Amino acid sequence: MDNLTLMTYLFVGGSFALYIGIAVWARAGSTKDFYVAGGGVHPVTNGMATAADWMSAASFISMAGLISNMGYGGGLFLMGWTGGYVLLAMLLAPYLRKFGKFTVPHFIGDRYYSNSARAVAVLCLLVASIVYVIGQMTGVGVTFSRFLGVTNEMGIYIGMGIVFAYAVFGGMKGITYTQVAQYCVLISAYTVPAIFISLQLTGNPLPQLGLGSTLVGSDVHLLTRLNEVVVDLGFNEYTTSLPGSTLNMFVYTVSLMIGTAGLPHVIIRFFTVPKVADARASAGWALVFIAILYTTAPAVAAMAKYNLHATVNHAVATGGDLYAEDASLRYEDRPDWMQRWERTGLLRWEDKNNDGRIQFYGPRAGAKAEAAGWAGNELTVNADIIVLANPEIALLPNWVIALVAAGGVAAALSTAAGLLLAISSAVSHDLVKSVFVPDLSEKGELLVGKISMAFAIVLAGWLGLNPPGFAAGTVALAFGIAACSLFPAIMMGIFSKTMNKEGAIAGMLIGLSVTLFYVFAHRGIMFIPGTAYVEKMGLSPNFFFGITPEAFGAIGALVNFAVAFAVMKMTAPAPDHIQHMVEDVRVPRGAGGAVAH
Repeated sequence: MDNLTLMTYLFVGGSFALYIGIAVWARAGSTKDFYVAGGGVHPVTNGMATAADWMSAASFISMAGLISNMGYGGGLFLMGWTGGYVLLAMLLAPYLRKFGKFTVPHFIGDRYYSNSARAVAVLCLLVASIVYVIGQMTGVGVTFSRFLGVTNEMGIYIGMGIVFAYAVFGGMKGITYTQVAQYCVLISAYTVPAIFISLQLTGNPLPQLGLGSTLVGSDVHLLTRLNEVVVDLGFNEYTTSLPGSTLNMFVYTVSLMIGTAGLPHVIIRFFTVPKVADARASAGWALVFIAILYTTAPAVAAMAKYNLHATVNHAVATGGDLYAEDASLRYEDRPDWMQRWERTGLLRWEDKNNDGRIQFYGPRAGAKAEAAGWAGNELTVNADIIVLANPEIALLPNWVIALVAAGGVAAALSTAAGLLLAISSAVSHDLVKSVFVPDLSEKGELLVGKISMAFAIVLAGWLGLNPPGFAAGTVALAFGIAACSLFPAIMMGIFSKTMNKEGAIAGMLIGLSVTLFYVFAHRGIMFIPGTAYVEKMGLSPNFFFGITPEAFGAIGALVNFAVAFAVMKMTAPAPDHIQHMVEDVRVPRGAGGAVAH
């Protein structure tokens, strides 16, 4: 066993021992412990747990890779996810906490005075959460397969076992304190390599400032040089590129924002604090903890991209001719980290011109590449490896690489646990207890909750091992589902006294249906890879004003609102006692005394 493997086992194994130890210490003894951690979590603690719950494998592993690939256009993920959290903290969380229910379906069922509305909300929650958890289990598999030398399948099995150990027995109480530990691990794993690399490239220890600094030994700024490199090699300019049209970028950002605000596993965290004032305070603390990673991500993306090009093309760092005969790296001389990632299948090389060198360039190189004797881009780099491979690309010490491995696992497991608890509580509390067996005892409900959690873990693992055909867009799809279904129902439930059950139910169902139709028309029917019907229906891709499937959740939300208000106008308004309840929830009077029930 080499030194890196040993260090990785120590870091990852140590973090697992910590998580399980916390779960044993904080095991749930009641339904209140299981669902909302007893309702007595300190705002700072809850803020840190919320940050870990919210910053998933998508934030830790994928986001910087997406920004690295997309350049400026990747900023939509920063704006969408962070803006969505602000929207949640300001418009939804305090009111939901004052309402005092355990779960989002519980709020919707009581607000719309209907078990049917509750059941539809459960359906929307399950679809969004299950789709989202696929991405987390995939992230666990990628991290384990690369750093622990096990297969992707074995990595998912290990992840399932760890989550089972602390989520089933600890419930929200165990998950909350485990997530605090996971936040400490993931934020250290994200920022420590970034500080090292920023010092290497710019001499500035703060990555946020290093991004705008000049390169060491040069008067050229990092972003200026990166732009020169990528443009000369035939890629889009890093600081100006957009994903499609400006309209699509706007709609995509809105979809991520309102999807974030509608994600049930984040909303449920605000029920764990004693008072409404504490919900607001924990939201503020969570934003601080989230901002540490989100302000670092653009620097990680740009510096990793620069280092990757500098590794493959010697002339990048020296300012020489990028198309010179000896500028590109010989395949036999590739560094160890490339060999390790090749074994995962996430990095691939194909020698198209049989010269034994790695040519890494974009479609706009044209005549320059042809004149150099290049026959097409030869290197494929999956965006998901950018953060995990970043310290290896920069040749950082093995302990930093091992720390990043532990951070990637922590990010995936923390969000997976929150999602699984949301699924479990929806089944046990909102279906079994509230609809089918109203006289179920607290002990019985707790047992059903744990069984539901165990079943959800098995389902999540199975989906991670056998991802459906739309798996490539799972994270964006999950946000789109939450945006088009739950977010409008929650907003109308808080801010429209007259919205009735008929309007809410129709809005959720039609908003969800329209969004899923658009997505599956492009991506394929669930569990049938490659079955897309856009062309068969005589439609062009992105046929709705050029909006991509990942961005369509915002359009689905507009449909939800429109249908809900149209149906409300044709049916009886909400009863007077419901309107008075909504008014009471919105008025700050007595906000400090709201108690979950």
